[in-house]
Amino acid sequence: MGAILRLEALSKQFVKDDVGIVALRDFTLEVEEGSFVTVLGRSGCGKSTVLNLLAGLIPPTSGAVLYRDEPVSGPRPEIGYLTQSDTLMPWRDVRRNIELPMEIKGVPVRLRRERAAELIDRVGLRGFGRHYPRELSGGMRRRVSLARMLVGDPETLLLDEPFGALDAQLRTDLQAELLRLWHGSGQTVVFVTHDIEEALLLGDRVVVLGRLGRVVLDRRIGLPRPRAAHDMRVDPGFVSLHKEMTAALAEGATR
Repeated sequence: MGAILRLEALSKQFVKDDVGIVALRDFTLEVEEGSFVTVLGRSGCGKSTVLNLLAGLIPPTSGAVLYRDEPVSGPRPEIGYLTQSDTLMPWRDVRRNIELPMEIKGVPVRLRRERAAELIDRVGLRGFGRHYPRELSGGMRRRVSLARMLVGDPETLLLDEPFGALDAQLRTDLQAELLRLWHGSGQTVVFVTHDIEEALLLGDRVVVLGRLGRVVLDRRIGLPRPRAAHDMRVDPGFVSLHKEMTAALAEGATR
């Protein structure tokens, strides 16, 4: 399949106290339709800036952001975005949080409730539709956020370290849940992480970033699916790739 997302010679500079701060410089990336791309890098390398540009939340300083060869000038319904932080509305229960994008679009109440109920089941939250965010664990809130992103059937999913704040076992469970939901959907995923194992377990392709978004390594991942963490850790191919990613991150930190 062809590229659904393209970033061409992209640069982004922020201004703070009349001083320009460069987040990305001359960054180029293509993402094939239906693929799962993980973007791996240390804090401060521009990973989140890349997603904000892809989502149309901020404009580039120079260069182009294209979706199906059309310039991205603002948020688009075809693109769903799951941020690092919890953005659930505390005064809405689980069902009404999930319904929110459909409510904004004017979808009739009956259809909203049917679709929300379907997604509550799909993300493993049956019986929690009337609970409020304060009554849920961190992992359950992430599931609600994931369902809210999926409710509009976006073609492309952008995820910014969505499981980074969770404990190891819960993170593994939600990684598996995400792959289950994505498999066979035809959706395109760009998943940002700083964790090498997570990048390799999830991605068809791993793009390692250094300072200012410099691409240090762009690697296709040929490991068979499904990939279970406990099996992959002792797989020679996984171990070799992990070493390669570790070296690329180290290189990216130095220049």
